[in-house]
Formats: sequence, C-alpha cells, structure tokens
Amino acid sequence: MPSADKRARKKENARAAREQREAAVKRRKRIRSTTTIAIVAALFIGLVVLLNVAGNNKKKASPPVTTPPTTAAVPAGCVLTTPKQTTKPTYNAPPAMTIDTSKTYTAHVDTTCGSFDITLDAAVAPKTVNSFVFLARNHFYDGLSFHRLVKDFVIQGGDPKGDGTGGPGYQLPTEPPKNGYKAGSVAMANSGPNTTGSQFFVTVSANGAKTLGGPPYLYSDLGSVTKGMDVVQKLMTFAQDTAQGGAPTSPLYMNKVTITES
Repeated sequence: MPSADKRARKKENARAAREQREAAVKRRKRIRSTTTIAIVAALFIGLVVLLNVAGNNKKKASPPVTTPPTTAAVPAGCVLTTPKQTTKPTYNAPPAMTIDTSKTYTAHVDTTCGSFDITLDAAVAPKTVNSFVFLARNHFYDGLSFHRLVKDFVIQGGDPKGDGTGGPGYQLPTEPPKNGYKAGSVAMANSGPNTTGSQFFVTVSANGAKTLGGPPYLYSDLGSVTKGMDVVQKLMTFAQDTAQGGAPTSPLYMNKVTITES
C-alpha cells in the first residue's frame, strides 16, 4: 500500500507540475498578446498624432495669401467704371447722305474722365462726318473704349473690337484736311488710302500733330476739339510710359456720344 500511495503521489505531483507549466505557457502567451496589442495601439496613436501635427504645420506654413487691393492714382473727375456693353451692328455699305453740310454738327463725347466736344467739319469731309453722325445716332460709339494712347501724340478709340482691327463693316474715301493737323485735331484712323471706318483719334499736342506728316495728308479730317481739351489731357495720363504707347493703364471708355446740329 505504501508503494501504491507513493506512485499516486508521483502521478499527482507530475499532473500538478504539468498544469503549472501549461498555466505558465498560457500566461506568457497572454502577456505577449497584451504587449503586442499595446505596441500596435501605441504605434497607431503615434501615427495619428504625427499626421495631425504635420497637417497643422502645413496649414501654418501655407496660410491663404491675401493681397490687399492697390489703388492707382486717378485724376480728379475720372471714374473707372465699365459702361453697359452691347453688340454693335455691322453695316454692308456706308449710310446714305443725310446731313446738311451748311449746318454745324457737334459731337458731345462723354468719357471716363468727363466730356469733350468735337465740332465736325462737314464742309471739308462730308462723307466722313455723315458716317460719324450716323453711327453716333445709332449708338454705335456708346460703351466703346479708347484702346490706344501714345504720350504727346494721340488718344484713339471707336473700335467695336477694342483692339484696333474693328470697324462698322464699310469703308470710306479719305477726306484730308486743307491745312494739316494741329493740337486738338480729330481725324480718322485707317489702314491705307480710302479705308476710313469708325476709329478716330485726337491729337493731344502740336508735336503730335506734326508727327502725322503731310502734305499730302493721310487721314480724313473729322473736325477738332472745341471744348474739354482738359478732359482729353486727363485721358492721356493713362498712357503707358513707352514710346510706342498702346492700351491704357486702366480701361477708358466713351460712355455715350450724342450729336447736336445748329
């Protein structure tokens, strides 16, 4: 019996030892599993924090760029607004003669910088004046720009395209002045003899008038500025500071052109 008890105790001890080993193995597995989960969680949290910090740093490094508006010096009396724009008609032929060459026609030109008057020379250039009066009375010039300015020379406008290539759809013969051009002369732009359209220019100085050359005189005589030459000079302040000139530094417009006769 003692021998049987001894064997039983050995079995029991062996079983207990085995259970202890198995329990120890399970504990180690639980510890490894818990440690792995903790490490993974820590890495995930660290990654999230890192991405948030990087995003915040990026936002701080690239704030929205806001450039304060710059206000250019605008001469008194000039208002830089854009008039209502309308599509201009294209005509297949010059208008019929409707003016009375014995009368005096005046074009009142309301612009970005005020108004100036052109006394039209119907006696010297009847076809040119008749065309201008026709276009003005049909609101062709309303809203068009002065697309070309050259310092000490001319301001030019009347192009429905606004780039120096447009016109009314027809061309007129050249009707030059008798005695050349002077400061305040208003003449019609062209691309050669007998190609007068709707574009006109105002000479702003005697030197500018001399630049037009002649005789022979190459540009149809529309008339001359008889009131508001100071407005023309204000418009000239928007000329680029180059010898060739070009588009004004800010858009300039003819708000409306109206005709009176007397």
